[in-house]
Parts: sequence; C-alpha cells; structure tokens
Amino acid sequence: MFDALATWLIYDLAGLQGTPFGDAAHFFVMDVTKILVLLTGVIYVMGLLRALLKPEKVREFIRNRGSLQSRFMAVGLGAVTPFCSCSSIPLFIGFVEAGIPLGVTLSFLIASPMINEVAVVVLASVIGWKFTVLYVLTGLTVALVGGFVLERFRPERWVEDYVWKIHMGQVTQVAEDKSLRARHEYAMGQVREIVGRIWKFVLVGVGVGSFLHGYVPAELVAGVAGGGSLLSVVGAVLIGVPLYSDAVGIIPIAEVLLHKGVPIGTVLAFMMAVAALSLPEMIILKKVIKVPLLALFAGYLSIAFVIVGLLFNQLRGVL
Repeated sequence: MFDALATWLIYDLAGLQGTPFGDAAHFFVMDVTKILVLLTGVIYVMGLLRALLKPEKVREFIRNRGSLQSRFMAVGLGAVTPFCSCSSIPLFIGFVEAGIPLGVTLSFLIASPMINEVAVVVLASVIGWKFTVLYVLTGLTVALVGGFVLERFRPERWVEDYVWKIHMGQVTQVAEDKSLRARHEYAMGQVREIVGRIWKFVLVGVGVGSFLHGYVPAELVAGVAGGGSLLSVVGAVLIGVPLYSDAVGIIPIAEVLLHKGVPIGTVLAFMMAVAALSLPEMIILKKVIKVPLLALFAGYLSIAFVIVGLLFNQLRGVL
C-alpha cells in the first residue's frame, strides 16, 4: 500500500514517472510512510510489554547466573531491550554494582544499540528476512565474542573510579502502576519519545537513499564499492564512524546500496559501524571507562566489522 500511495502521488498526480527526480521522490514517499507507520505500531506494541521492563530488572535477571549463561542472556537482552547508547552509563553502573563480570556488560553494550526489534521489523519489511537474519546473527556473534576478547585484557582497571563507588541497588524502589491504562500511557510515551528522537534520522536516511536511487548510476556505486575488497570494507567502516543515526535510520541507505550492487558484506559492515561504533557512542562511554578500554572497545568492533564484511563478501555467491 505504501508503494501504491507513492505511485499515486508522484507518478499519477504529479506526472513525474520516468524521470530521475520522480524515481527519487517515489522512493522517498514510499519509504518514509512505511518506516514511520511501522515505527509507530511496533513501538506502541512493545511499549505495552516494556512497561514492566526496567534496567534494574534486566540487571537482576543476569545477576548470579553462570558465566556462559549470563553471556547469552546479556547478548539476548541487549537485542530486545529498549536501551540505546544514551542508556550506556546507568546500565554500565548498574551491571558493575550488581557484580556482573565486565565482559558480560560489554557484550550487552555492543548488542543493545546495534540490534532491536523495531530495526528488525523495519529491516525485514524494507530489505527482506534473508538479509535481516544475517544482520542479527552476525551482530549477536560480534557482541558475544567481544565480551570474551575484551575481558582478557583485564578491563576492570580502566573503569572510572567513581563507577565502583556507586551502589544503585540500595536505592528504594517506587511501587509501579501495572494497570492497562498505565501501560497504554507508557506505550504512547515511548512512541512520542522514540519517534520524536529518530524521525529526523529517518528523513535524512531516506533522503540520502532517494538521491542514490534516483540520480546515482548503479555502475558508479558498484565501482566505488570496489567489488567487496578489503579496502572497500575498511572504507565502509570508517565512513560509518562519524555518522550518527539510529539503526532504523540507516536502513534506507542500506536498501539502496544493496540494489545498486554493493556487496552484502560491505553493507553489513557499514550498518554495524553506524549503529555501534559512532563517535557519539564513544563520547558517552568515555564518561564511564578510560581511554585504553575505549580504544580496545573501538578497535575490537572495527576489526570485527571488517572481518564480517570480508566473510560475507566471499560468501555472497552462495547467499
């Protein structure tokens, strides 16, 4: 129905069919309406369920679990909980105070901004389930392995001193309103907050995607991508670092890149870098960890994303 709406507005009413501007405008209208409708619906439904899911409960759920079990739980919860990079500091402090190993906490912090159910639904509807499954599985793997790798460097010594002195668990908990009306109000608040925060990223992402779709030849995009070489994958990761976008906002650009012939691994690496390795994310984490650990964190993610890109570029014939 979103394609039909865009066709009616741009091609039938405006008469722009067959022109680069018309193709770009059609893509823009179709993707903006689709993504915003999906965002609103999914965020509201998840908000009804999230009304009882607080960061403290996530922390308590992982506390006192076995090492391997806690790692899988942390990565899984990172993928389904509503916490983005802006929640890194309170979550980091809460996990440390609860005695959860730092490697487990870092796995959570990798998975949380990179994967969430809203991005999964939008990604599947725009690009397809095949690419979505690849993105989710590789993201979870990078997060899980990251905890094991980073804890080998004894990262506890690079956590800011004040973090160890905070005891969030001793704060008195206020009784929660669990009524249906309260959940509805919470869900509507989530819609206003999240859509209000990321709609501009959606417009920018779709705008860039529309320009690429309408005006940039597929041969040029595929040529710049370098056929999936090491240099092109490294370049995709480096380009993603200074960008700041929600995981949803980058999806329209990934859609066009795939349609223009950019190898799947290069697109995966680019998406992951934007979601989990952005400069604002590093600035936020700098408030709770010292430079050596921040450098290790960013270095691991950079290498992991390049490896993921190269691996899937090599497998793209099979995929």
